Amino acid sequence: MSRVLITGGTGYLGTELIQRARAGGWDVGATSFSSLPDDEGIVWQRLDIRDKPAVARAFEAWRPDVVIHTAYRLRGPDLWSTSAEGAGVIARVARAAGARLIHMSSDALFDGERTGRYSETDDPSPITLYGEAKAAAERLVTDAHPAALIVRTSLIYGGAQPGPHEQLTLDALSGQADVAFFTDELRCPIAAGDLAAALLQVAPTDRSGRLHIAGADVVSRYEFAQLVAAAHGQDPARLRAAASATSSVRRPRNCALDSSLAQQLLQTRLRGVREVLSESADGGRQ
Repeated sequence: MSRVLITGGTGYLGTELIQRARAGGWDVGATSFSSLPDDEGIVWQRLDIRDKPAVARAFEAWRPDVVIHTAYRLRGPDLWSTSAEGAGVIARVARAAGARLIHMSSDALFDGERTGRYSETDDPSPITLYGEAKAAAERLVTDAHPAALIVRTSLIYGGAQPGPHEQLTLDALSGQADVAFFTDELRCPIAAGDLAAALLQVAPTDRSGRLHIAGADVVSRYEFAQLVAAAHGQDPARLRAAASATSSVRRPRNCALDSSLAQQLLQTRLRGVREVLSESADGGRQ
């Protein structure tokens, strides 16, 4: 049985990975920055990934064969130290420990000014602080652990509970959030279960470098919100639309990822969000 360590185990992807890994026969260890769940069968460790001695102790205690690094910060004062520098710490310790590393990256590290989809050969071109941190993380991971696999993905949804992007839609529908969804920001949302299954399939391989693992469909933020609304039995027409191009904040617009290489390598089918959420909507009407 192989031993996997999942950083950010209480996060949205981390939670799904733990469930899938345990069901798949992995010996699972996980880390969390704050709370430690009371979860039988999982070895939990409280860990600040910026603290190299603490990370080294965690690796020594668990001795993982594979590390899937999902921990990050989206915003706030710890954004750079956690999402960028923390990734470098994990990579250095993983290499020293002889562990395979899968580092989770993002489509948000592109400027979004191109036509068509981004491939693995496209270098980062960030225009936001988060994008800059994720681009720096890729560089730090590659320098510290050349055999690491860097997985770029997109909006994650469809877990046991609504993810942040789904919850924003539900909050807008309930009046708890005043938000308009952009019609000109394009992403490739991926179901949490599909992403977790794909990561666990590539984990035992020696694949390195960059790999895009995202959903098959390119949709706007607005269409994604409409699909979420319908899947929850709500009226999509109640959602407000807007254009990112007219926003006062510069944001990447077209972040569509080409995941054809991953699909050739994987048994897991990377389903499109229209298929996944249409099935959810049909199930809710039965």
